[in-house]
Amino acid sequence: MKMKNYRNKFQTSILALALATGVSQAGTTEETTMTTAPADDVVSGVLKLDYNSHFISYGADVWNDGASLSDPTFNPMLELAFALPSNFTFTLGSWMDVNNKVDSAIGGSLQEVDVWAGLAYTYDKLTVSATYQSWMYANDDEKILDVKFAYDCLLAPSLTIHHRLDQGAAAGNEGTILVLGVSHSIETGPVTFSFPVNVAYFLDGDFHGGSDEGVGYASVGAQAAVPLAPVIDEAFGDWTLNAGATYYFTDDEIIPNNDEKDLLTANVGLALSF
Repeated sequence: MKMKNYRNKFQTSILALALATGVSQAGTTEETTMTTAPADDVVSGVLKLDYNSHFISYGADVWNDGASLSDPTFNPMLELAFALPSNFTFTLGSWMDVNNKVDSAIGGSLQEVDVWAGLAYTYDKLTVSATYQSWMYANDDEKILDVKFAYDCLLAPSLTIHHRLDQGAAAGNEGTILVLGVSHSIETGPVTFSFPVNVAYFLDGDFHGGSDEGVGYASVGAQAAVPLAPVIDEAFGDWTLNAGATYYFTDDEIIPNNDEKDLLTANVGLALSF
């Protein structure tokens, strides 16, 4: 019975997204990114097949892996971008969390399914986007609205306003987080290195079940991306091998349920752009 209810909830959320965005369709680490279609493509997309040592959701170590890097979770993601007139872009996407850390409420090893729909507008180097998300796990549905401002320059600054509309099964309440990010990329031969830094300010102290508000976490990362064109023929798409690490510094009065206050995470995966 739980499985049937969960599937009904999943189908209802998909339908709600379709109605809200005016799109018909048959038949979602933390942060969702908008994929902007190239100017000469009406439809573009990205498929990511990632293994992550931790599932970090806005500073919260979801599976409490702590200092361990040995029990990764598989996180496939697919996002489609549709170029619209007047510099607008519409996106649809989905993300999954697959592991055997606990018994799944969905079935098999599938722990969570996220879906989202978004609309972005670009003016010169500034992009403003709004994304509605439905995170389905533990027989419940967490609802999110993200508004993001991103500026395309040397440090690529961005501000994400992450608002939880419904906490679902989350160990906390509705609320808002402001995430300020910068990132710098360097190309060395075929390899592109990027160094993202994020600082998150919690406007509501009980977002993750904590007792205080303020700066909840900061993260510093190093990522590398290598095109696989010499190995995989371009006729099969634009494949990239990605790997990196991110270190999180958290405040245990704002994010109280992590086994480790500060923790190192690692990731490796493949990405296909089309």
